[in-house]
Amino acid sequence: MAFQKAVKGTALIGGGAIATVFGLSQFSQYRNKHGAFVHVQAAEAVTVPIKNHFPTREQQISTLQTTSEFDVLVIGGGATGCGCALDAVTRGLKTALLERDDFSSGTSSRSTKLIHGGVRYLQKAIMKLDFEQYKMVKEALEERANLLEIAPHLSAPLPIMLPVYKWWQLPYYWFGIKLYDLVAGSQCLKSSYVLSKTRALELFPMLRKDELVGAIVYYDGQHNDARMNLAIALTAARYGAATANYAEVLRLLKTTDAASGKERVCGVRCRDVLTGQEFDVKAKCVINATGPFTDSVRKMDDQEVPNICQPSAGVHIVMPGYYSPDNMGLLDPATSDGRVIFFLPWEKMTIAGTTDSPTDVTSHPIPTEEDINFILNEVRNYLSVDVEVRRGDVLAAWSGIRPLVTDPNSKDTQSISRNHVVTISDSGLVTIAGGKWTTYRAMAQDTIDAAIQAHGLKAGSSKTIGLQLQGAEDWSPTLYIRLVQDYGLESEVAQHLASTYGDKAFEVAKIAQVTGKRWPIVGKRLVSEFPYIEAEVVYGVKEYARTAVDMISRRTRLAFLNVQAAEEALPRIVDIMGKELNWSEQKKKEELEAAKKFLYYEMGYKVKSDQLTDSSEISLVPSDIERYKKRFHMFDKDKKGFITILDVQRVLESISVQIAENTLHDILNEVDLNKNGQVELNEFLQLMSAIQKGHVSGSRLAVLMKTAEENLRQRVVIPVDRSGGGL
Repeated sequence: MAFQKAVKGTALIGGGAIATVFGLSQFSQYRNKHGAFVHVQAAEAVTVPIKNHFPTREQQISTLQTTSEFDVLVIGGGATGCGCALDAVTRGLKTALLERDDFSSGTSSRSTKLIHGGVRYLQKAIMKLDFEQYKMVKEALEERANLLEIAPHLSAPLPIMLPVYKWWQLPYYWFGIKLYDLVAGSQCLKSSYVLSKTRALELFPMLRKDELVGAIVYYDGQHNDARMNLAIALTAARYGAATANYAEVLRLLKTTDAASGKERVCGVRCRDVLTGQEFDVKAKCVINATGPFTDSVRKMDDQEVPNICQPSAGVHIVMPGYYSPDNMGLLDPATSDGRVIFFLPWEKMTIAGTTDSPTDVTSHPIPTEEDINFILNEVRNYLSVDVEVRRGDVLAAWSGIRPLVTDPNSKDTQSISRNHVVTISDSGLVTIAGGKWTTYRAMAQDTIDAAIQAHGLKAGSSKTIGLQLQGAEDWSPTLYIRLVQDYGLESEVAQHLASTYGDKAFEVAKIAQVTGKRWPIVGKRLVSEFPYIEAEVVYGVKEYARTAVDMISRRTRLAFLNVQAAEEALPRIVDIMGKELNWSEQKKKEELEAAKKFLYYEMGYKVKSDQLTDSSEISLVPSDIERYKKRFHMFDKDKKGFITILDVQRVLESISVQIAENTLHDILNEVDLNKNGQVELNEFLQLMSAIQKGHVSGSRLAVLMKTAEENLRQRVVIPVDRSGGGL
């Protein structure tokens, strides 16, 4: 009865809204049917030749220096900036792009990894009868379909479960999700459906069972955001855009218009960050696509201009893959403070996030312990009591800054939509601000349309709908099988290469080193538990990677998946990059330190250190203290009060186990809080206490010492690989 009443009530309340949305969607579906032809025609209409390979960075810098004037110069190498460059160059405009850091180094690599229309924005559109919100959702759903089509190797549909714990919520959420499907029209990925409690637990066994009524499953897209951004940049480069990372804009250049007497922006003064060389780049039109830094570039044009961007910080964490099914996400539609939390499988790990709070603009946003614990607490609310959600299972954490467009006086970023705004200053500077990852292409199209009109550029309409990105042309779901058969790669590595590089995976496979083993024949891994191989570092340099941070965070995604694994891979990555880029020993040392600093502050390694410090409380019962002391003294035979590498080697030799000295050094260093080359009894007890409380997990020293104690008589092999423990 309760269920029937809820359904009837929802139907009565929502009838008008359904009629409205249905009418709008009928028009949209009419457009979509024509859109199927547009997808083909737009891609075929590109008359600009595409090169087989993109130029080197040195060639790109040379083009920037020697070209007398570009039609369009884009500032910013995020998704929107690269999208603008691709849109402009495929219309036949002479195009340049400058990025002061690396492509996707900011917000575009720190997203939730979803390609989505925004369920919560549709809710606001219906509840408030807000047509602008509706248009934004509709546009995003159209762009979602296009993005899945133009980069199928980097993106895929993902089912997302919305668990329901009250009967009245079932028809309410069902109504909302069905509207989402309806707005998508013919571009709906798959129809949403309702699950019984039993079926929901079969598909998502980690769910909290108590009071679970059922669940609703809907579909959105998921992608590798940094690699997608890079694919857009590389595609633009292949079409002829002069794109350069590590090229910082110092100031805008202006000239006086002879006809009007007004000052007009005519280019920029920039600096090659890698060499320090400064030079001018002239352009008929300059586009500001700098995300959170929108206002800083606008103030280069006019110091008095009011801010139009209000930044909002979103923190995400990564946990082991066993926290979620391989192919099913989870949506918490109403957290304790009204936010939305996603819990998603990604790259065989689990992403949880995000937060939403006002922040200052910075190039190096840092995740806070408060935000991490907020996410963990929300995750605990939805997972079974059988699943212990441990602070120590956080493998990585990051913060991204959303460039929300708002009234400068507004303080509530949670109520702000991500609609984009294109503005043109009196001096002709074109600014694109706001928006969201999914709609980057539409944002770019609107921006170039506005630039063409404002500056009288000669170009046709946008050609980017249906235009395949780098790696998509000859990709197929079975491409990885050819990599296994033709090159002798591990199946997991081959699948990774195919889903990362698309049809360019063969170029990586060709330069992969022979392993010297029976199998795999080629492909030396950077770290044992991830499918990244050394050849990707060599190829990453060709893809404009110029720092170790570029490699661990955006060419590979190691830093976003497991910061300890990333740190372990760093020395080898730096060696390979040093060889490719002719780095001196001093330069290699600097790169290693810079990458470690990046992991420490921006990827959550600092919060790992904060979990185990000199002042960490030891909260062990006396019996546990005695047990752990006994284990410690098994290694500290001389009763020194500390253990060294020699002590560990002696115990291991007594049970016929050999571990490389550098590996032992790394294992002890994880626990050596004062970094004096030895682990003291107090440090060991602090470690065991932190493990018991769930603050630390996967400590190799703890596993090694326990296993050695248990196997002194049995003499079995002791594992020293990381067990998935995190921050």
